[in-house]
Amino acid sequence: MDQRISFVTLAVADLERSRAFYLDGLGWTEALHVPGDVCMIEVGHRVVFSLWQREHFEAEVGAISSGPGVAPFTLSHNVATSAEVDAALEVARAAGADPVQPGQAREWGGYTGYFGDPDGYRWEIATNPGPIGQKVLP
Repeated sequence: MDQRISFVTLAVADLERSRAFYLDGLGWTEALHVPGDVCMIEVGHRVVFSLWQREHFEAEVGAISSGPGVAPFTLSHNVATSAEVDAALEVARAAGADPVQPGQAREWGGYTGYFGDPDGYRWEIATNPGPIGQKVLP
């Protein structure tokens, strides 16, 4: 099996609300929209970010585990500078994101902040001075 990820799919409670957050709020562009079912957004070379109506996700994938807390993963958007981290966090806040944590210097040399999307999925906005961080920039 090739070492790659082609899709990242989030099960969402209200597809149209999540779609509006990402498209209208963050300014992203969709590649495909099936009302009431799925919205797909190309986010990189051969990488698609997919928002899938929760009930349809569960019908195909299986029951979603629910409980207190947040999902144990983050999605990350890397940028080149600390100022770009703060600007991206502000765009997300203006779009209605939960401002989980403001941008701050980290002990490993980077600068990151977090927000929650309409379903509570955590996004990290980061600048990472290391070789991997520089590799993921556009």
